[in-house]
Amino acid sequence: MKRTAKAHWNGTLQEGKGEISTQSAVLDQIQYSFKTRFADGIGTNPEELIAAAHAGCFSMALSATLEHHNITPGDIYTDAIVDLDMQALSITGIHLELKASIIDGVSEATFTEIAEGAKANCIVSKALNVPVTLAITYGG
Repeated sequence: MKRTAKAHWNGTLQEGKGEISTQSAVLDQIQYSFKTRFADGIGTNPEELIAAAHAGCFSMALSATLEHHNITPGDIYTDAIVDLDMQALSITGIHLELKASIIDGVSEATFTEIAEGAKANCIVSKALNVPVTLAITYGG
């Protein structure tokens, strides 16, 4: 299975602009630029897209892991925060903030263990070569 995306860029780094599109066309020529990446501007940026991919992937991985343990998931909300070091021009880490409700009763310790396993086994977590941390708000 392959998933694709396309990017077009025209111009210099600070004055140029581009568009990003995905295979599914959910993103179709979405604007990105220096301002959307490093300041305030209308459009998206690569780091924001990494955060979105990681939040979505982790949420699905957690749901699958809970099901594997015969636990029925309720709502799973994940925020992903990408830390960008502007001096080194590198992503230094991603912090996941999880809020979840579980239909079946499960202890906080068991839930935390399952969530940590989902974080470690999430496809996007595995693809990124940065530390990934997780904070959990347990809703029982």
